Order: sequence, then C-alpha cells, then structure tokens
Amino acid sequence: MTRAAALTTPYAVCADVGSTWTKVAVVDLVSGALLASAARPSTVGTDVLHGLDAAVAGATDGLSGVASAPWYVCSSAGGGLRLAVLGYEELITARAGHQVGLSAGARVVHVGAGRLDAAGLSELRAARPDVVLLVGGTDGGDAEVLTHNAGRLARARWRIPVVVAGNALAGPAVRDVLAERGVPVTVTGNVLPQIGVLDPGPARAAIRDVFLRHVIGGKRLSRGPRFGRLVRSATPDAVLSGVELLADLLGGDLAVVDVGGATTDVYSVLVPDERVGGPGRPAAGVLWRARTVEGDLGMRWSAPGVVAAASAERLLAPGEEGPLAAAAATLAAEPGRLVAESAGRAVELRIAALAAVVAVRRHARGGGVAGQPARDLRDVRLLIGSGGVLRYADPAAGIGILEGVSTDHAGGWPLPRTARPVIDVDYVLMAAGLLAAAEPAAASALLRRHLLAR
Repeated sequence: MTRAAALTTPYAVCADVGSTWTKVAVVDLVSGALLASAARPSTVGTDVLHGLDAAVAGATDGLSGVASAPWYVCSSAGGGLRLAVLGYEELITARAGHQVGLSAGARVVHVGAGRLDAAGLSELRAARPDVVLLVGGTDGGDAEVLTHNAGRLARARWRIPVVVAGNALAGPAVRDVLAERGVPVTVTGNVLPQIGVLDPGPARAAIRDVFLRHVIGGKRLSRGPRFGRLVRSATPDAVLSGVELLADLLGGDLAVVDVGGATTDVYSVLVPDERVGGPGRPAAGVLWRARTVEGDLGMRWSAPGVVAAASAERLLAPGEEGPLAAAAATLAAEPGRLVAESAGRAVELRIAALAAVVAVRRHARGGGVAGQPARDLRDVRLLIGSGGVLRYADPAAGIGILEGVSTDHAGGWPLPRTARPVIDVDYVLMAAGLLAAAEPAAASALLRRHLLAR
C-alpha cells in the first residue's frame, strides 16, 4: 500500500527506544502492512522523548490522523532491565529463575543461591539490579530459604522492587515480611511449582509490570511522566512476544540471533517434546520459548569481547586477532560512529559473523552463569537475523552470516537439519511483539508479509 492510499487507514505507531537508536514502524491495523519506518539517534543524554518524537515525525510524515494513532513503545535505553535472581539452590530454582528472567526481557546481572549472608548481600548491591526475583521451593515444599532471604532483604532496608515467585504457600508471609519494612513487593505464581515443571508466565508478567511501574521512570531518561506512560515493555520482552507469535504461525521450531551494539541476544522457540516428560526430565524444567543474552558480544561497546571470545573459540585465522582487536577497540571507543568506508564495513561484518556464531554456540550448548540447559536446535526451520548490522548489510552478506551459524560444524552443538535464513530487514519482530496482545490479526499479517513470505 502506498503512503497516499494510507491517508485514511487506521494505523499504529510502534517504537523501540534503544540506547543508540530509536526505531519506529507504522503498521496498518487492517491489513498488517508496514506503511513507513524511520530511525533517529536516541537522545539519552538529554531527554529520550526528543529522539522518539523526531523518529515518529519522520515515519508519519504525510499521514493523517497522527494525533489519534495509538503508540506502542518498548525501551532498552539506560541499560534496559537489570535483574538479580535469588534462589533456593543453584541447580534447580536459581537456574529456573534465571531462565524466566531472561524470558522476561531482563539482563540477569546476578544469580545467588542458598541463604543470603552479608557477603551475598554485598554482591547483590554491587550488581545494581533494577528488580530482584526471589524464588525457592516447589509449592508446598521447603520454604525456609525463601523466607530467610526475604527477611534478610527486609532487615537490610532494601528499596529495590522484589518479585516473589517461589513456594506459593509461603508467598503471603514473605510478602508481609517485605512490605512491613517498606520493600516494594509483588507476589506471583511459582516459577517451579513442582520439580521438572517450569511455569514462566506469571513471573514474566509480574516483572514486566514492575518494570513499567517502578523501573522505567527511575532511569531518568525523560524529565516528565509521558515517556513512562508510553512504554509498554522492555525491548527484548517485546521481541520475544513477536518471536513467539511467529513460531505459532510457522508451526515449528525457529531461532533468532539479534546482534546489537552492546549485547547479542539469541531467541529460540521449540515445539514441546514428549521425550522430556519422563523420569529423565530436567529438574529445573524446560523453557520451550527462551532467550539468552551475551553481554560481552556486540558491535560497539562489546566489540572487543567478540574478538576475545572468538579467539577462545578458535574461530580466528592466523594473524587476524591483532588487527581485528584494534578495529574493535576503535568501535568501542566511538559507539556513535557510522562506518561508511568499504574496509570498515568488512570489519563490521566479520565482527557480526563472529558474534552470531559464538552467541548461538553458547545458547545451544548451555552452561553460562546459571548453568542454563542446552537447546536442541536440530528441528529449527527458520533462522532469523536481526540487528542494525544485518538490516543494513548487503542481503547476500547478511544471509552469509546466518549460513555461517547453521553450518558451524566445529561448534559442539547439533546443527539445524534444514533452516531457512531470513533477515528481519524491516525490524517487524519488535512491532509485531508490541501489537500481539491488542492487535493480533495485524501482528500476524505483518509477520506473514515480511518473514514467512520471503
């Protein structure tokens, strides 16, 4: 549909306010067509609304009804959502909480297990979380550690919001302990109601609500309340909602690798497998719709980490590490710099390719800070690439990066048998995720047009 034909069409403005760029997509709510898009530098240093309003103005130029169009906004500016997890023990509830935190769009900055002591409290404070996820015990099981940790936070005059998602029978008492000392607390369903059963939905919703009510306004990204009212979720949470909807439309397994400036995120949605329902099922449960975040892999701030990780994984050619490390240091020192020359673009694409391979290796092999389980990606039918470096790359180069992931025979993980590579050139996963709850038909049509029909 042309812009002129859309003058009287109801549409929605979908926006992602990142730390570097603010991206806007205008979506026809009848057909699901992408009417327009724009990107402007984020204005984190002054007021993020300046950059957001500029991006929306650029995307809606020539469209009527701008004042009445609904806005759907997500944000990762200011570091996004920083989450700490405190669990009963490392291999089960702390691991389950870590997986749920990632699925809620958070960057998990601390994972603690067992009774919280003075040293653990110091480590927790040093991690500077925006929210603490307090888990522990199956429903009707042990509640001692959960209760102890709540009491320790209460006595420490903790003022960071706490989401309690542990033993349901202990929830009311834990809430009272925290609330009586002025700790902002939300009690929700147990992430691990029984051994081997992982239930992320209630905690994910509670974390999203706390992010909107307590966190986004506290980052001082804007002077007034308007930005806080506009934001509906953290960006990774919105993208995961888009990925989940796409998987439902696809009817099979898919994976997304999103190479950003500071992190590289990998999402995977797997069809539940009856084989893990027996005695051999993981004690911490299986999260069929999952996300991992690699904080040392990125195109700007974390570019040096890409080179270091690629070297450790033996992905670099002889003599490549020195020049690539120097180029990565320059990118990290000048995160707002746009690379235009061909040699610089080639270096960027090489760093992106390495970041994608290492991130998917970690996602598939498991391990990491909380020992997350491995992901079986053999049945992935659609492999999607996202992030500015892939969206603005030559199409063949972007597809080549994804093919490098799906043919990573030395990576130590079972490769997809048949995965079709697609670049999310128009960043519709974000827009579809923001629209999924309120406008599911438009969100589905948007994904079909731009990712399934390619």
